[in-house]
Amino acid sequence: MGIIQQVSVARSSSPLLQSLQIHLEGIGPVLLQRSTKAKRISIRLQPLKGVRVLVPSRASFEEAQQFLQSKLDWVKQHLPKIEKQENNRTIYDHQTIFYTFTHQLYLQPHDKSTLKANIRQGKLLVHYPAYRNVQDQDIQDYIRKAIEETYRLEAKQYLPQRVHCFAQQFGFSYNKVTIKKAGTRWGSCSYQNNINLNLHLMRLPQHLRDYVILHELAHTVEKNHGPKFWALLDKISGNAQGLDKEMRNYRIEIF
Repeated sequence: MGIIQQVSVARSSSPLLQSLQIHLEGIGPVLLQRSTKAKRISIRLQPLKGVRVLVPSRASFEEAQQFLQSKLDWVKQHLPKIEKQENNRTIYDHQTIFYTFTHQLYLQPHDKSTLKANIRQGKLLVHYPAYRNVQDQDIQDYIRKAIEETYRLEAKQYLPQRVHCFAQQFGFSYNKVTIKKAGTRWGSCSYQNNINLNLHLMRLPQHLRDYVILHELAHTVEKNHGPKFWALLDKISGNAQGLDKEMRNYRIEIF
Protein backbone atom coordinates (compact mmCIF):
# COMPACT_ATOMS: atom_id res chain seq x y z
CA MET A 1 0.00 0.00 0.00
CA GLY A 2 1.08 3.57 -0.59
CA ILE A 3 0.44 6.88 1.17
CA ILE A 4 -2.84 8.74 0.72
CA GLN A 5 -4.14 12.29 1.22
CA GLN A 6 -7.75 13.15 0.38
CA VAL A 7 -10.41 15.86 0.52
CA SER A 8 -14.18 15.91 0.01
CA VAL A 9 -15.69 17.74 -2.97
CA ALA A 10 -18.79 19.83 -2.40
CA ARG A 11 -19.80 20.92 -5.91
CA SER A 12 -20.18 19.08 -9.20
CA SER A 13 -18.87 19.57 -12.73
CA SER A 14 -18.89 17.68 -16.04
CA PRO A 15 -15.27 17.10 -17.03
CA LEU A 16 -14.43 15.31 -20.25
CA LEU A 17 -10.84 14.16 -19.75
CA GLN A 18 -10.28 10.79 -18.10
CA SER A 19 -6.61 11.39 -17.33
CA LEU A 20 -4.05 14.16 -17.51
CA GLN A 21 -0.33 14.08 -16.77
CA ILE A 22 1.37 17.20 -15.47
CA HIS A 23 4.92 17.92 -14.34
CA LEU A 24 5.71 19.69 -11.07
CA GLU A 25 9.08 21.13 -10.19
CA GLY A 26 10.72 19.13 -7.41
CA ILE A 27 8.22 16.28 -7.75
CA GLY A 28 8.23 15.20 -11.39
CA PRO A 29 5.31 13.70 -13.33
CA VAL A 30 1.91 13.56 -11.65
CA LEU A 31 -1.04 11.68 -13.13
CA LEU A 32 -4.53 13.09 -12.62
CA GLN A 33 -6.85 10.13 -13.10
CA ARG A 34 -10.63 9.99 -13.05
CA SER A 35 -12.11 7.21 -10.91
CA THR A 36 -15.74 6.12 -10.80
CA LYS A 37 -15.10 4.60 -7.36
CA ALA A 38 -13.57 7.73 -5.82
CA LYS A 39 -15.83 9.69 -3.49
CA ARG A 40 -13.35 12.50 -2.97
CA ILE A 41 -10.16 13.86 -4.45
CA SER A 42 -7.21 11.93 -3.10
CA ILE A 43 -3.45 11.83 -3.64
CA ARG A 44 -1.75 8.45 -3.74
CA LEU A 45 1.95 7.80 -3.58
CA GLN A 46 2.82 4.22 -4.51
CA PRO A 47 6.10 2.50 -5.36
CA LEU A 48 6.70 2.29 -9.14
CA LYS A 49 3.49 4.27 -9.81
CA GLY A 50 4.66 7.65 -8.55
CA VAL A 51 2.18 10.37 -7.64
CA ARG A 52 -1.45 9.95 -8.70
CA VAL A 53 -4.42 12.18 -7.99
CA LEU A 54 -7.73 10.30 -8.10
CA VAL A 55 -10.61 12.51 -9.23
CA PRO A 56 -14.30 11.61 -8.67
CA SER A 57 -16.83 12.19 -11.44
CA ARG A 58 -18.29 15.28 -9.79
CA ALA A 59 -14.94 17.08 -9.55
CA SER A 60 -12.90 18.89 -12.17
CA PHE A 61 -9.21 18.51 -12.90
CA GLU A 62 -8.84 22.19 -11.92
CA GLU A 63 -10.07 21.33 -8.41
CA ALA A 64 -7.71 18.35 -8.34
CA GLN A 65 -4.74 20.56 -9.22
CA GLN A 66 -5.71 23.08 -6.57
CA PHE A 67 -5.86 20.32 -3.98
CA LEU A 68 -2.52 18.99 -5.17
CA GLN A 69 -0.95 22.45 -4.86
CA SER A 70 -2.23 22.72 -1.29
CA LYS A 71 -0.55 19.40 -0.43
CA LEU A 72 2.84 19.88 -2.12
CA ASP A 73 4.70 19.96 1.19
CA TRP A 74 3.03 16.69 2.20
CA VAL A 75 3.95 15.07 -1.12
CA LYS A 76 7.58 16.21 -0.88
CA GLN A 77 7.76 14.91 2.70
CA HIS A 78 6.60 11.41 1.74
CA LEU A 79 8.25 10.95 -1.66
CA PRO A 80 11.57 9.82 -0.12
CA LYS A 81 9.75 6.96 1.64
CA ILE A 82 8.38 5.74 -1.69
CA GLU A 83 11.77 6.08 -3.36
CA LYS A 84 13.36 4.08 -0.55
CA GLN A 85 10.87 1.26 -1.14
CA GLU A 86 11.61 1.32 -4.87
CA ASN A 87 15.32 1.02 -4.16
CA ASN A 88 14.62 -2.27 -2.36
CA ARG A 89 13.80 -3.96 -5.69
CA THR A 90 16.20 -6.76 -6.51
CA ILE A 91 18.59 -6.33 -9.45
CA TYR A 92 18.87 -9.80 -10.96
CA ASP A 93 22.31 -10.70 -12.27
CA HIS A 94 24.74 -13.62 -12.07
CA GLN A 95 25.65 -12.78 -8.49
CA THR A 96 22.02 -12.95 -7.41
CA ILE A 97 20.97 -16.01 -5.44
CA PHE A 98 17.19 -16.04 -5.63
CA TYR A 99 14.62 -18.66 -4.71
CA THR A 100 10.89 -18.67 -5.19
CA PHE A 101 8.84 -21.01 -2.98
CA THR A 102 10.13 -24.20 -4.62
CA HIS A 103 12.40 -23.02 -7.48
CA GLN A 104 15.81 -21.43 -7.87
CA LEU A 105 16.47 -18.74 -10.47
CA TYR A 106 19.22 -19.30 -13.04
CA LEU A 107 20.19 -16.69 -15.64
CA GLN A 108 21.77 -18.10 -18.78
CA PRO A 109 23.06 -16.13 -21.80
CA HIS A 110 22.41 -17.73 -25.19
CA ASP A 111 23.24 -17.01 -28.83
CA LYS A 112 19.69 -15.98 -29.75
CA SER A 113 18.20 -12.49 -29.78
CA THR A 114 15.10 -13.46 -27.80
CA LEU A 115 14.22 -13.85 -24.13
CA LYS A 116 12.98 -17.24 -22.98
CA ALA A 117 12.01 -18.82 -19.67
CA ASN A 118 11.54 -22.44 -18.61
CA ILE A 119 10.25 -23.80 -15.31
CA ARG A 120 11.21 -27.38 -14.56
CA GLN A 121 12.69 -29.65 -11.89
CA GLY A 122 12.95 -26.97 -9.23
CA LYS A 123 14.65 -24.49 -11.56
CA LEU A 124 13.51 -21.27 -13.21
CA LEU A 125 15.78 -20.82 -16.23
CA VAL A 126 15.78 -17.42 -17.92
CA HIS A 127 17.73 -17.20 -21.18
CA TYR A 128 18.75 -13.80 -22.55
CA PRO A 129 20.93 -12.66 -25.50
CA ALA A 130 24.62 -13.03 -24.71
CA TYR A 131 25.42 -9.63 -26.26
CA ARG A 132 23.00 -7.86 -23.90
CA ASN A 133 23.54 -6.54 -20.39
CA VAL A 134 21.37 -8.60 -18.03
CA GLN A 135 20.64 -5.43 -16.03
CA ASP A 136 18.91 -3.76 -18.99
CA GLN A 137 15.42 -2.72 -17.93
CA ASP A 138 13.52 -4.90 -20.41
CA ILE A 139 15.50 -7.97 -19.33
CA GLN A 140 14.87 -7.19 -15.66
CA ASP A 141 11.16 -6.79 -16.41
CA TYR A 142 11.13 -10.14 -18.21
CA ILE A 143 12.87 -11.84 -15.28
CA ARG A 144 10.25 -10.45 -12.90
CA LYS A 145 7.46 -11.63 -15.18
CA ALA A 146 9.00 -15.13 -15.24
CA ILE A 147 9.27 -15.07 -11.45
CA GLU A 148 5.61 -14.06 -11.17
CA GLU A 149 4.55 -16.93 -13.42
CA THR A 150 6.56 -19.29 -11.23
CA TYR A 151 4.81 -17.93 -8.15
CA ARG A 152 1.48 -18.39 -9.96
CA LEU A 153 2.17 -22.08 -10.57
CA GLU A 154 3.33 -22.57 -7.00
CA ALA A 155 0.35 -20.69 -5.60
CA LYS A 156 -2.15 -22.79 -7.54
CA GLN A 157 -0.54 -25.96 -6.24
CA TYR A 158 -0.19 -24.83 -2.63
CA LEU A 159 -2.72 -22.21 -1.55
CA PRO A 160 -6.07 -23.96 -2.22
CA GLN A 161 -5.09 -26.97 -0.13
CA ARG A 162 -3.83 -24.65 2.62
CA VAL A 163 -7.20 -22.86 2.67
CA HIS A 164 -8.96 -26.25 2.82
CA CYS A 165 -6.76 -27.32 5.72
CA PHE A 166 -7.49 -24.23 7.81
CA ALA A 167 -11.20 -24.31 6.94
CA GLN A 168 -11.43 -27.83 8.29
CA GLN A 169 -9.34 -27.02 11.34
CA PHE A 170 -11.43 -24.00 12.39
CA GLY A 171 -14.83 -24.91 10.96
CA PHE A 172 -15.13 -22.37 8.13
CA SER A 173 -17.11 -22.81 4.93
CA TYR A 174 -16.14 -21.17 1.65
CA ASN A 175 -17.13 -21.50 -2.01
CA LYS A 176 -13.96 -21.49 -4.14
CA VAL A 177 -10.38 -20.22 -4.18
CA THR A 178 -9.02 -18.11 -7.04
CA ILE A 179 -5.37 -17.23 -7.51
CA LYS A 180 -4.50 -14.01 -9.32
CA LYS A 181 -2.23 -11.00 -9.26
CA ALA A 182 -3.87 -8.04 -7.57
CA GLY A 183 -2.39 -4.57 -7.44
CA THR A 184 -2.77 -3.76 -3.75
CA ARG A 185 -4.56 -6.65 -2.02
CA TRP A 186 -2.97 -9.80 -0.68
CA GLY A 187 -6.40 -11.38 -0.52
CA SER A 188 -10.15 -10.78 -0.49
CA CYS A 189 -13.39 -12.58 0.28
CA SER A 190 -16.65 -11.91 -1.56
CA TYR A 191 -20.14 -11.97 -0.08
CA GLN A 192 -20.55 -15.35 -1.78
CA ASN A 193 -17.52 -16.56 0.23
CA ASN A 194 -15.29 -16.80 -2.82
CA ILE A 195 -11.71 -16.32 -1.65
CA ASN A 196 -9.21 -14.54 -3.89
CA LEU A 197 -5.53 -14.86 -3.04
CA ASN A 198 -2.62 -12.97 -4.54
CA LEU A 199 0.05 -15.12 -6.17
CA HIS A 200 2.65 -12.96 -4.39
CA LEU A 201 1.65 -14.61 -1.11
CA MET A 202 4.25 -17.20 -2.08
CA ARG A 203 6.92 -14.59 -1.34
CA LEU A 204 5.86 -14.14 2.26
CA PRO A 205 7.17 -16.00 5.29
CA GLN A 206 4.98 -18.99 6.17
CA HIS A 207 3.35 -17.36 9.22
CA LEU A 208 2.28 -14.29 7.22
CA ARG A 209 1.02 -16.38 4.31
CA ASP A 210 -1.10 -18.32 6.81
CA TYR A 211 -2.26 -15.08 8.41
CA VAL A 212 -3.65 -13.77 5.12
CA ILE A 213 -5.49 -17.04 4.53
CA LEU A 214 -6.97 -16.95 8.02
CA HIS A 215 -7.87 -13.29 7.50
CA GLU A 216 -9.96 -14.15 4.44
CA LEU A 217 -11.53 -17.20 6.08
CA ALA A 218 -12.59 -15.00 8.99
CA HIS A 219 -14.40 -12.83 6.45
CA THR A 220 -16.64 -15.78 5.57
CA VAL A 221 -18.18 -15.16 9.00
CA GLU A 222 -17.57 -11.46 9.62
CA LYS A 223 -17.79 -9.37 6.44
CA ASN A 224 -16.34 -6.15 7.83
CA HIS A 225 -13.33 -5.20 9.95
CA GLY A 226 -15.30 -4.56 13.12
CA PRO A 227 -14.48 -5.73 16.66
CA LYS A 228 -16.07 -9.16 16.11
CA PHE A 229 -13.87 -9.75 13.07
CA TRP A 230 -10.66 -8.87 14.92
CA ALA A 231 -11.67 -10.95 17.91
CA LEU A 232 -12.29 -13.97 15.66
CA LEU A 233 -9.05 -13.45 13.73
CA ASP A 234 -7.08 -13.02 16.93
CA LYS A 235 -8.53 -16.27 18.24
CA ILE A 236 -7.50 -18.32 15.20
CA SER A 237 -4.21 -16.56 14.39
CA GLY A 238 -2.93 -15.92 17.89
CA ASN A 239 -1.83 -12.33 17.29
CA ALA A 240 -3.97 -10.61 14.67
CA GLN A 241 -2.86 -7.03 15.30
CA GLY A 242 0.81 -7.94 15.49
CA LEU A 243 0.68 -9.99 12.28
CA ASP A 244 -1.27 -7.26 10.50
CA LYS A 245 1.41 -4.75 11.49
CA GLU A 246 4.14 -7.09 10.23
CA MET A 247 2.39 -7.32 6.84
CA ARG A 248 3.05 -3.62 6.31
CA ASN A 249 6.73 -4.38 5.80
CA TYR A 250 5.91 -6.07 2.48
CA ARG A 251 4.86 -4.53 -0.83
CA ILE A 252 3.32 -6.51 -3.67
CA GLU A 253 5.22 -4.51 -6.29
CA ILE A 254 8.65 -4.75 -4.64
CA PHE A 255 10.60 -7.96 -5.14
